[in-house]
Amino acid sequence: MTATLNRASQIKELSPDDPRAAKVLQAIKLYQRRPDALIQVLHTAQGIFGYLPLNVLQFVARELGVPPSQVYGVATFYHFFSLKPKGEHQVVVCTGTACYVKGAAKILDALEKEWGLKPGSTTPDGRLGLEQARCIGACGLAPAVVIDDQMQPKVDAAKINAMIQERTGVKR
Repeated sequence: MTATLNRASQIKELSPDDPRAAKVLQAIKLYQRRPDALIQVLHTAQGIFGYLPLNVLQFVARELGVPPSQVYGVATFYHFFSLKPKGEHQVVVCTGTACYVKGAAKILDALEKEWGLKPGSTTPDGRLGLEQARCIGACGLAPAVVIDDQMQPKVDAAKINAMIQERTGVKR
């Protein structure tokens, strides 16, 4: 993966004049350029950019003085980080054991049928993104779905699409 991050011809370098880069650099300086602050810096960068484009990973690696492969490894290991833009509105379907047994697969099928979404994808207009989580710690509320950071308990697969439209305003 280092080769991917180092292909300068394919990755547009992050401009130091970009105000978003300045904010990431500010976070890096706050942590005194310590490599052990990598996760915190990546959280900050994702909050600023909405996801972690490769040029941002390369910038963070250079500024923290760590190998690009380490930055890429951390960014791809943790579920919270995304290398692709997420939707303006996010839907997370829990697929832990309790949620799965109570219908998580049916919920995912309904979302794919209505929106054309598979976990990890976003609608072409960028308005709605879908993720799945191994467990969100709400087993007593199964099947559980999170829509824009709001827990939705005991979700009915037949009503999930109307629920999304109601809570986000996104229409199909």
